[in-house]
Amino acid sequence: MIKRIKVQNFKSLRQVDIPLGRMNLFIGANASGKSNLLDALRLLQGIGNGFTISEILDGRPRSATTEVWEGIRGGSARARFTDGETGGEISLAASGNLFGVADLGADCPRPKVPWEFGIAFTPHDGRVTWEKLSVINDLYESPSGSGRATAEPVIEVRYYTGRKSRPPHLKFERSRPVLGQFAAGNGKWNKAHAEYAVAVARLLANVQRVDPAPALLRGYSQAHTIRRMGEHGENFAALVRTLCQDASAKDAYLSWLKQLRPAEIDDVGTLSGAVGEPLFMLKEGGQHFPAPVLSDGTLRFAAITAACFQPEMPAITTIEEIENGIHASRLRLLVELLRNRAAAGRTQIMATTHSPIVLAWLKPEEYATTFFCHRDEQTGASQIVPLTQVPHFNEVVRRQPISDLFAEGWLEAAL
Repeated sequence: MIKRIKVQNFKSLRQVDIPLGRMNLFIGANASGKSNLLDALRLLQGIGNGFTISEILDGRPRSATTEVWEGIRGGSARARFTDGETGGEISLAASGNLFGVADLGADCPRPKVPWEFGIAFTPHDGRVTWEKLSVINDLYESPSGSGRATAEPVIEVRYYTGRKSRPPHLKFERSRPVLGQFAAGNGKWNKAHAEYAVAVARLLANVQRVDPAPALLRGYSQAHTIRRMGEHGENFAALVRTLCQDASAKDAYLSWLKQLRPAEIDDVGTLSGAVGEPLFMLKEGGQHFPAPVLSDGTLRFAAITAACFQPEMPAITTIEEIENGIHASRLRLLVELLRNRAAAGRTQIMATTHSPIVLAWLKPEEYATTFFCHRDEQTGASQIVPLTQVPHFNEVVRRQPISDLFAEGWLEAAL
C-alpha cells in the first residue's frame, strides 16, 4: 500500500504531497490535475516494471517477454511542468508499508515493513539524476548533487550495508531506475536487500488501470479462463468464466450485479463460441442476454465489479470518471462496491469523478482521502487538497450537503 506520494515538476503537478488511504477519490473540474496524478502513479508502475525512463514516458512495443506499454499521455515532450524553462528534473517519492509474506516472502522480519522510494530524472534525455530506497533502513542513495546535469552513462549510489564501515559506491546504468537493477542482484550487495528491492518494485508495478471499453466487453475473449483482465476489458468474459468456476466468488459477484438491473438477474455466466471461446451473458426471466444486447452502463458496471473480484488482484486499482455510463440511481452501488473492496484489503482504490452524486454517498470519515483538485489560473499549477484541509470545509459541510458544495463551486471559491 502507498501511504504518501510526492510529485514535483510533472505536468501540472508543480509540487504536491498527498497522504493516501485505502479508498481515494479525486474530484475537480476538467484539466485540474486529476488524471495527471494517476499518470504519476503510472510513472511509478513503469519504474517497478524496470523500464527505461524513455520507455516509461514514450511507450514500448510488444516483445517476446512483455506486453505493449502505453507511454504517459503527452510523452517525454509534455512531461515536465511548464515554467518557461526547457530543461530540469521531475521528481517522485512514495512511501508506505509492505505486508507479510505476500510481499517479502518467508524471510519477512516483521508483518508490516515501512518503505520509501524517491527518484529524480530529466525527461528530455531520459536520465536518472538521483535515487533513494529505504526498506526499514536506508538501502541506497545517490550522493547529494551527484550525477546531476551530466552526460555520464552511469550513476553512482551509496550502498548502506548495515555495517559501520564507509558505504561503498556502486555504479548503475543511468537510463533506467536503479531500483530494478538493484533488485536483480549481482553479488555486490546483500541478497536480502535485493529481495527488499524486489518487493518494492512488485508493489509499484502491481497497478491495474480499469478503463472498460464496451466494444471489447461485447466480444468473445481470446483466452478461455484468466486471473486478471486487461486494462480496457480485454478477456472480460474469460475472467467471468473463471469467477463462475468458484462458487463463493460467483455468489459474491452475482450479488452485486443483482442490485444493478431493475429486473431480477437470475444468473451470470458465459456462452461459448465455435471453439469454446467465452462471451459474457446475463440470465433474466429464464432468457439469456448476451453481451452484444446489453447496455454500455450494464457492461461497464459488470466489468468494474469483475475487476474487484479477480483471483489475481492488483495492489492498486485506478479508475477514471467512475460514473461514466452508469445511471445516477446506481452510483451509490458503485461507491459501496469500491468501499467494500478497499476495506477488505483486496486493493487500494484511486478513482476520479465529476459527479456530485458520487460525493453524496461518501461517509464523513472518507473526506480525508477525498481530494479536491484545482488549477491556479496564473501559474497553471495544480493544487490537490484533502477535503478536510479546505478552509472551513468541516464547518460548512455540517450545514450543507457535500454534493451541493461541489456542484455550486464552493470548494473552488474556498481555495
